Amino acid sequence: MDTIDQALIALLRQNARYTIADLAQKLQVSRGTVRNRMLKLEDDGVITGYSVQLRPTSQNRPITAWMSIAIEGNATRQAVASLLGEPCVVALHDTNGRWDLLAELQAQTLDELGQALERIRLIKHISNSETSIHLKSYK
Repeated sequence: MDTIDQALIALLRQNARYTIADLAQKLQVSRGTVRNRMLKLEDDGVITGYSVQLRPTSQNRPITAWMSIAIEGNATRQAVASLLGEPCVVALHDTNGRWDLLAELQAQTLDELGQALERIRLIKHISNSETSIHLKSYK
């Protein structure tokens, strides 16, 4: 990839709906050059798709939280099995460092999230946890 490809990708990240003519004007190259480069980037698997970004307040989004979890002794398998049965756990990751597991939680309300946290804290072999609620994303 050269500087034109990188600039093209940067423009598409800003607005994937730019027309080829808009992109050509911004990059100061021909429309054919833009089209060929986009096709090549798609064929090479660099560009894998185009998406829509919605304003966060425009949709009823679930509350997302991350729970760092410490496990007692060598009981990770038992704790993982219990956590995978919890409806609010949408992803579970093994980690290193202070925490043994990282659980991504989703709930429709704070009350529902609070109930899930209570259930998780009662799971045998969980010795400690810390939860952070997702407030805002920057990228």
